[in-house]
Amino acid sequence: MDIERSVLERAELWLGGNFDEKTQAEVRSLITDNHTELTDSFYRDLEFGTGGLRGIMGVGTNRMNKYTVGMATQGLANYLKLMFPNEKPIKMAISHDSRNNSKFFAQIVAEVLSANGFRIFLFDDLRPTPELSFAIRHLGCQSGVMVTASHNPKEYNGYKAYWDDGAQMIAPHDENVIKEVQKITSIDEVKWAGIKENIISIGSEIDQLYLGRIAALSLSPEAVARQKELKIVYTPLHGCGRKLVPDILARFGFRNIQMVKEQAIADGNFPTVHSPNPEEHDALDMAIKLAEEIHADLVMATDPDADRVGIAIRNHKNEMILLNGNQTAALLFYYILNRWQGMGKLTGNEFIVSTIVTTKLLSVIAASYGVEYFECLTGFKFIADVIRQNEGRKQFIVGGEESYGYLIGDFVRDKDAISACALIAETAAWTADQGKSLYDLLMEIYLKYGLFKEGLISVTRKGKSGAEEIQQMMVDYRNNPPATINDSRVAVIRDYLLQKEVDVSSGHEKPITLPVSNVLQFLLEDGSVISVRPSGTEPKIKFYFGVREALASLAEFDETQKRLDNKIAAIIASMKLK
Repeated sequence: MDIERSVLERAELWLGGNFDEKTQAEVRSLITDNHTELTDSFYRDLEFGTGGLRGIMGVGTNRMNKYTVGMATQGLANYLKLMFPNEKPIKMAISHDSRNNSKFFAQIVAEVLSANGFRIFLFDDLRPTPELSFAIRHLGCQSGVMVTASHNPKEYNGYKAYWDDGAQMIAPHDENVIKEVQKITSIDEVKWAGIKENIISIGSEIDQLYLGRIAALSLSPEAVARQKELKIVYTPLHGCGRKLVPDILARFGFRNIQMVKEQAIADGNFPTVHSPNPEEHDALDMAIKLAEEIHADLVMATDPDADRVGIAIRNHKNEMILLNGNQTAALLFYYILNRWQGMGKLTGNEFIVSTIVTTKLLSVIAASYGVEYFECLTGFKFIADVIRQNEGRKQFIVGGEESYGYLIGDFVRDKDAISACALIAETAAWTADQGKSLYDLLMEIYLKYGLFKEGLISVTRKGKSGAEEIQQMMVDYRNNPPATINDSRVAVIRDYLLQKEVDVSSGHEKPITLPVSNVLQFLLEDGSVISVRPSGTEPKIKFYFGVREALASLAEFDETQKRLDNKIAAIIASMKLK
């Protein structure tokens, strides 16, 4: 294939100047031998999406490497100088996960920021994303950086930028940082020469403070004391959860924790899994195998930066089954609200938060306890924004989203698998103390509130052409929305890009007050909800499906679930997604 002129010009800039010899050799090789990869590597700059900067590692403006990380960091530094002119020095915390090059990138970030005169608190080793958020708040930092690509495949790395409240950046800050980065036209504008005296190593002292705050979240210490031998299998999937999850479980009082040894080794190649993503069933295979060997009651798996957790529990047939993020959220939210009510902690001024694509069951649970429910866009930074908006006026209890991210308490402002693991285990102990299992509790929730069932289809399109195809799909859905889906009329269309909700039959419109986002939702007459959104961190477009039906009795669970599964399958077929 021919090389686009603009791509070649961008690549040729990397063949001169102060780019290192190895980088230049790789660029020359792409120009000569791999035009497709060259185009994907140079056709654009990496941008902040819902999770910050994220991409495949390699040479090029659209890749994670020393130079793109350095330029992004200089842009971030320039913006922080504009926003905090009276802070002398500006303070930042930096952490990283177990991915290949994460420590290297974290050091680059620290050196560039220190060269800009910032005081840097750099973790001495890999640490979870939520602890980075905690450190920003505890140390009074103006910003922070977490080097991670979360649960993405091994070829990826990333760069999450945080604001002074410990939450990931949202508009206008994320967009303004990009503008500052775009002003940097040469790597020579980056201050590369780090100032050692400006970099302070942090570690165990922050661990202890953070774990102490999580320990204070415990709601049923007596139940845990009685159920301390509950058998738990935990796997960090080669990530940084290995440092803190076993510690917090022990602090809560659990004494029978088995870690999957092969996956307790920090390794950016993730050799035992196809993908280090607890949303992927295969990622939990080794943990479930160990659970069957030792007859464990609960399996928990965290992703490489330990902000997401997936679990497996035993069903009524004593089989280990995987729960999805919505089911885990339902158990966690129900347990916490139930205990808050039982302890007399609910005053009518509390709230929970979830996202527009997460199960509506959470809002129904909240209503039953008289707790206010807020809904926000997909991405935990928006949950953090709701917490920020209500700070000092209302008390946040718990937040979560379908993609396996949960937050209990407000001393962290990002999803937190460390605290989630502790409270999930405590939920298991609380139910066991009543002679029940987590599966029994889930069935009780369904009987009380209805059986809610969700599905997700991700359509992946790689590279420049794939990104264009995804955008065109959104244009087509927006300009030519379906009149019916699965023989049910589309009653309401919510367009979060145009910020309007349209009643299809009457044509009546009302505004959507959430921030602008390229998301569409179709609400059907039969109660089904279909949401469509391009991923902000991956080359995917995601389709979310939500259906529900009353559950009359446990005897009817299997048949009711089957009907709902078939309904989701019929919706997918109707939309020609498979």
